[in-house]
Amino acid sequence: MYGKTSSGIGLPILVDGDGKLITIPGGGRLADAAINGRLFSVANQVKVAVTAALATTWTGLGVANPTGSGKLLILHEFGWSTDVVNPAEGVVGLMTATDTGFAQTIAARCARNGYATSVAYCDDGATISTPVLERICGSTMEGAITTVPQIGVNVYKIDGGIVLAPGRSVLTYHSIGGTASMMFHFLWEEISA
Repeated sequence: MYGKTSSGIGLPILVDGDGKLITIPGGGRLADAAINGRLFSVANQVKVAVTAALATTWTGLGVANPTGSGKLLILHEFGWSTDVVNPAEGVVGLMTATDTGFAQTIAARCARNGYATSVAYCDDGATISTPVLERICGSTMEGAITTVPQIGVNVYKIDGGIVLAPGRSVLTYHSIGGTASMMFHFLWEEISA
């Protein structure tokens, strides 16, 4: 037997005519969520200015799970990059707050393109409730992008370590803030609450 159902009933293994085990490639750790239309992402469509620290008049990129959605949003990944000289050295992180002030200004995309619609509100600027810094993810450096120690996209794996209940949000954080120079992305899964 190979595995069991949720009822504890053993499942038979599958073999071909020569007795060789038949397997199906898994497609990666998030493939099931993508195939079933539960995996979503959002990214800034243009570079944005970022507010400093825990400001309630905030800009960057955020994902809110609206009150009454009936879903949990399981965060898997966060990323950031710059395409011009950074305005200042600073810490990049994630902060959380309520869904106050969020509007649907950037459309989330289903990983199974065109298959499902996200319940999340994705925004790049709002007047939010008082946020709390949750994670330190990396940094930005001041100077030409050709001389920065890290060139390219910075990816922070959350791997389900942040879950947004209805009425909660996750937002980008920068310790110093600055003019339009950054772009961000989030990847999350939606399941019934």
